[in-house]
Amino acid sequence: MRVLSIFGFMQFGLVDVLDIIMVALVIFFVFRWIRDSSATNIFIALILLLLIEVVVSALNMKMMTALMNAILDVGVIALVVIFQPEIRHSLNRLGGNSAFSRRTRSIVTKILGVKEKAMDTGSVNEITEACRTMSAAKTGALIVIPHETSIDYIVETGDRIDAVVNRRLIQNLFFKNSPLHDGAMIIEGNRIIAARCTLPITSSTDLPPSYGMRHKAAVGISEETDADVIVVSEETGGIVFVHGGAVTEIHNINELKLKIGASLSGGAEEAV
Repeated sequence: MRVLSIFGFMQFGLVDVLDIIMVALVIFFVFRWIRDSSATNIFIALILLLLIEVVVSALNMKMMTALMNAILDVGVIALVVIFQPEIRHSLNRLGGNSAFSRRTRSIVTKILGVKEKAMDTGSVNEITEACRTMSAAKTGALIVIPHETSIDYIVETGDRIDAVVNRRLIQNLFFKNSPLHDGAMIIEGNRIIAARCTLPITSSTDLPPSYGMRHKAAVGISEETDADVIVVSEETGGIVFVHGGAVTEIHNINELKLKIGASLSGGAEEAV
């Protein structure tokens, strides 16, 4: 009984039960987010350190408590730095995919008077016709079409263009001798925002062996954001449409138009 009283179990009540349940849920959801990543072992080690800190604090071991607190403080900062991409990915999914977040974003946009940069059918036709030509010529291309999630951090990695969407301009930028052909093109609304942008590479191992770095980059950015990505293979000329980490092979240009149109109208999930 004396040992139990050290940990406060003699005052165990409803609030304590709720506290334990909430902590367990936090641990469960965090573990589910990172279970397929390299952060799993570090997370388990962090939980063990937390348990040790609770024990030494309950036993009133002042020096060990101070040491464990210092280790945990440094460890949490190190985790944020090391696993910044995973954290950003999780927060983007949490803040961008829920119905509540979409409604909140819509209300804030209306209050601030920000006009949405919607892509019209003319731009869709220009993009798809450019893809048709590049597919026939086996010109590699990587086109990102963002929606509600900001990808300014991706735009900053490339060269700003800010030009009207035009099929000939798209083809020229991806021409193999063009200085801007390597990397991704960002198209927002009816304008080409940037070219030669660097995208995050997916850690997924489920992609076919025939898919190259363009496909892996397309899946990577689609996992982190709600953007649509079009890839034209330099080896085969094949076209794929990527959204939410899912890759769909495109067999004709009309199918690509339908995919983009469905996504722009809010049916991205159905389009994939």
